[in-house]
Amino acid sequence: MPESPMSISHERRYADRLEEFAARRPFLVDLALTLALMGCATLGSALTLPSADPPDQDKTGVALMGVACLALLKHRTHPRTTVAVTAVCTVVAVAQGYLLTPLLLAPIMAALYWLAALTDRRTTRAYGITTMVAVMLAAVFSDSMDHLSLLLRTIGPFFWLLLPLAAGKMTQLRRAYLSSVQARAEHAERTREEEARLRVTEERMRIARELHDVVAHHLALANAQAGTAAHLALDNPPQTKKILTDLTGTTSSALRELKATLGLLRQNDDPGSAPLEPAPGLARLPELVSACESAGLKITVTTEGEPQSLSPGVDLTAFRIVQEALTNVTKHAAAEAAHVRLEYSGSRLMITVSNDGPAGPTTPAAFEAAQRRGFGVMGMRERARSIGGDLCAGHRPEGGFEVSTALPLHPHAPDHEGNSPGA
Repeated sequence: MPESPMSISHERRYADRLEEFAARRPFLVDLALTLALMGCATLGSALTLPSADPPDQDKTGVALMGVACLALLKHRTHPRTTVAVTAVCTVVAVAQGYLLTPLLLAPIMAALYWLAALTDRRTTRAYGITTMVAVMLAAVFSDSMDHLSLLLRTIGPFFWLLLPLAAGKMTQLRRAYLSSVQARAEHAERTREEEARLRVTEERMRIARELHDVVAHHLALANAQAGTAAHLALDNPPQTKKILTDLTGTTSSALRELKATLGLLRQNDDPGSAPLEPAPGLARLPELVSACESAGLKITVTTEGEPQSLSPGVDLTAFRIVQEALTNVTKHAAAEAAHVRLEYSGSRLMITVSNDGPAGPTTPAAFEAAQRRGFGVMGMRERARSIGGDLCAGHRPEGGFEVSTALPLHPHAPDHEGNSPGA
């Protein structure tokens, strides 16, 4: 009849409690086991075959078994010494005429078990074989076993001593397996925590890029529009009124995009929540150009090749790169015109944003310093690489600044073999 799951759980519970007690009080457990083995060995020293005479040295056998059992108290720290002492005591007792029984072999069997459980395979093999050979030779030449055949005198000790060696090695393998399972569980837990931290960091970087693109662009554009309006306030009131009207639209657009970005962070699974606005794309490029032109910057847009539909990720990335590039022109470049070129070539979209500003730095150190200013170029490069594209930015030899990027029409994982983003 199969055991019920409840009885198995009770057995496991008792085994776990026993292991916990053995871990907390190892000396008490060893002492109780030593006393039990001493009783078995003492009883075994008094046994004889029906047709054999009992040995004359009864006290000698008890003393030898007592020494062997006391040696077992050091099995945790000195398993090899324990095996050697118990083996010598057992061989001497058998040689003096004591009958070789499992009760007499109890100390040496316990020592061999702990040797196999606590040491490596090579040590177990060396000490185990030596002990088995010594005990079998003592049994062969013992007077107490003359009435038995040579096969029985050798095969009995062989199997009785082989049993604890196999059991000890199985215990060692079980402990190693449990240790490896625990190590894998800890590694998996650590990996999950690291992956969660990495996802949080990536999300924070994405949100930071999005907020930078939204806030920096509109604030820079609003600043330029306000400056232009202040400059033309007295000389050209109609133009000033138009710029201020555009300024109102710029701030409204900034608030709208900022609200959409923050709404994405607050979004929950409530079906009644307000729908979010779609992410901007190249379809809003005319609106972007119009807003920049109201700040006094003349922008021309050219498209080469057959326009193709873009995935949402590529569409958003292309728009944000053009937006950031035009924002940098408005904020930093002493330029009056900028040119945006979109080229659909094969499976890639080439975007180039250039301006006609003055010549840039001529020395490598000055160029690197200009590249390190701000996070605009770094953010554009990270956006491009996030979908498998590439971006280059720098001063043109004929003057002005140029940002060029190649984006795949079908985004894929970025290539991590190159330099890190922003390098």
